[in-house]
Amino acid sequence: MATGGNPNDWRPGWNIRPTDPVPVVIESTKTGELVRRLELARWSLVPGWSKELKLKVPTFNARAETAAEKATFAASVKSKRAIVPATGYYEWHTEGKTKTPYFIHDPQGMIGFAGLYSWWKNPAVADDDEDRWVLSTTILTMDAVPHLAPIHNRNPVPLPREFWSEWLSTDVTGDQSFVDAAVAASAPVAERLEFFEVGPVVGDGPELMRPV
Repeated sequence: MATGGNPNDWRPGWNIRPTDPVPVVIESTKTGELVRRLELARWSLVPGWSKELKLKVPTFNARAETAAEKATFAASVKSKRAIVPATGYYEWHTEGKTKTPYFIHDPQGMIGFAGLYSWWKNPAVADDDEDRWVLSTTILTMDAVPHLAPIHNRNPVPLPREFWSEWLSTDVTGDQSFVDAAVAASAPVAERLEFFEVGPVVGDGPELMRPV
C-alpha cells in the first residue's frame, strides 16, 4: 500500500495486513483552517486514552451496528471519520479446515471504505519528537450483502462517492443513526461488488490478484 511520509514515495501493495500503514483521507483543522488531506495510518485503531499501542483485542475492523457505543470507537464516530481507499480486498471462505481466498472489487473503480481514525500520543517518546503521535484507522463492516454472504458473513462498508463529503465533514457530529445512514447508502456499491478466487495470499505482488 504505502511506505514513507511523502505520497510521492509510496509504493503499491497487494497484501496489506493489520497494523501495516494504509492511506486514509481525513478532514481537519490541523493548519488552522479546514483541509482535506491524504495521510498514512496504522491499520488497527488505537484510541487516544489507551496506555499502549497494541490493544488486547483486534481493532482493524469495527462493527457498524455498535461502533458508536463502543469505547474504542465512540469518539472517532463523533468527529474523526475517514475514507480508506482501496482497489479491492481479500476475503477467505472457510469450509472445515480449508480456507479459499477471493479478491473482491468494484468493477467501476476504486472503493472508498468507511473508516474511523484516531491520534495516539506515545508516552515513551519525547514531546519534541515528531514521531510521538501515531495516526491509526479502522474500517467499518456490515452484514454481508446476499451475493457475498457465501464467502463471509461480513463485508466492509463501501461508501458511494456522493456520501464521501458528508462522512468526512467535521460539521457533522456522528452517532449511531449517522453510521446506520452510511451503511444504507453503501448498499448499491456493495451489491455491485464482484469477486473471483485467487491463489494463496503469500508475499506481495500483483500476481496475488490474478484469478485461478
